[in-house]
Amino acid sequence: MSTTTIIAIVAGVAAVFWLASAYWTVKDARRRIEDSWLLVLAALVGLVPYLGPLVYMLFRPPEYLEDVRERQLEIRAMEDRLSHRGLVCPVCRADVDSSFLVCPICTTKLRQACASCRSPLEALWQVCPYCETPIESSGSSARTSSWDLR
Repeated sequence: MSTTTIIAIVAGVAAVFWLASAYWTVKDARRRIEDSWLLVLAALVGLVPYLGPLVYMLFRPPEYLEDVRERQLEIRAMEDRLSHRGLVCPVCRADVDSSFLVCPICTTKLRQACASCRSPLEALWQVCPYCETPIESSGSSARTSSWDLR
């Protein structure tokens, strides 16, 4: 092989590597950058032979756009779940209202009713706040009035 042939082969391989690295820079920038001006800038930096893709790798965003969107959706879903937090039955986990005395699904006793006005009472109350009737303490009321949060 002659020297010119070897130089041509090396130059061809170098040119293919340069174009491939420039292509990779543009392809990676599309997955990481949303702004069109920054995409053009990344493409221009990627065209700088050999050093451009290395500079791009130093300053590129750390996450793909798809991962950022997925994380934002997960955070939004968690916030929605936390904001719609309600009372649930400790046995069947059905949604119940704070005024329910029993679970409408599994009929578990959720709260004690006032003896005079039949309003639902909290476990620690000593007197009914609605009719001022003293509450007789029973051992089962503390056990049946435990609420679970979803």
